[in-house]
Amino acid sequence: MTTTAAPPPALRPPRRKRRARIDDRGWLFVAPFAIVFALVFLAPLAYSLYLSVFRDQLVGGNAFVGFANYIAVFGDGKFWDGLGRVSLFLVVQVPVMLLLALAAALAIDSARLHAAGFYRIVIFLPYAVPAVVAVLMWGYIYGDLFGLTRNLNDLLGGSFIQPFVPEWMLVSIGNIVTWQFVGYNMLIFYSSLKTIPGELYEAASIDGAGAWRTIFSIKIPAVRGAVVIATIFSIIGSFQLFNEPNILKPLAPNTITTFFTPNMYAYNLSFAGQQYNYAATVAIIMGVITAVIAYVVQLRGSRQEAR
Repeated sequence: MTTTAAPPPALRPPRRKRRARIDDRGWLFVAPFAIVFALVFLAPLAYSLYLSVFRDQLVGGNAFVGFANYIAVFGDGKFWDGLGRVSLFLVVQVPVMLLLALAAALAIDSARLHAAGFYRIVIFLPYAVPAVVAVLMWGYIYGDLFGLTRNLNDLLGGSFIQPFVPEWMLVSIGNIVTWQFVGYNMLIFYSSLKTIPGELYEAASIDGAGAWRTIFSIKIPAVRGAVVIATIFSIIGSFQLFNEPNILKPLAPNTITTFFTPNMYAYNLSFAGQQYNYAATVAIIMGVITAVIAYVVQLRGSRQEAR
């Protein structure tokens, strides 16, 4: 009696086509974001880098010069004057603004302030005003030939208040920026305060902690991450200072120069001086400086928060 061996089971073919189809779906899913990201972020950055390594010369036209524009910027006194001015603005204005915003958030969150919702809206309202409108309004207030400053000087019998002199120009601009963004940062801090569990307040009350002890032991440590975020946003905004001095320039032409800030310098180089390559170089250097400082602040804030 002979027996026949059973045929081997058929092997299943690998599902390569199915995996390829899944991969294709993944790429199709991220394609809209990738296209927008490339067009909005990567393309302008790449074009700016391209412009920064060329120079429009009288002989030879637009020629490749490598890092010559970057070397010229680092030796440009006007660039360093503007950078020093915004750095001073950053060191003085940002801490004052964040302290005021934190104080406002703590006051509204204290549950001892009547009509807290009204004050929250009033403090945030300046942020809703367009920047151009806000600067024009404050420019009318600051004007020593008209407006509130003129009236106060007439009342005092002299030119005691001069917001547009070189010694007070940064203070005047800082007042405008603080007025605009205190409410924005206040909402960041207030939102962080609302996430604190109520059990912590109950435990602090049982232990006999007063209002100030609760603020320094519970509330301020809880908003440390929000403070880091607000600081990063404020640093970026300070290095991007442009609207306020550019709009106030006709009112103070002898104080606000074309290189008052690096952004104004790049703007005037590009649109008034037709030096697009040099302006792109200034913009790239300012972008790198801003990114590095913001990253250092974020890194230090993350380390302190992890402790």
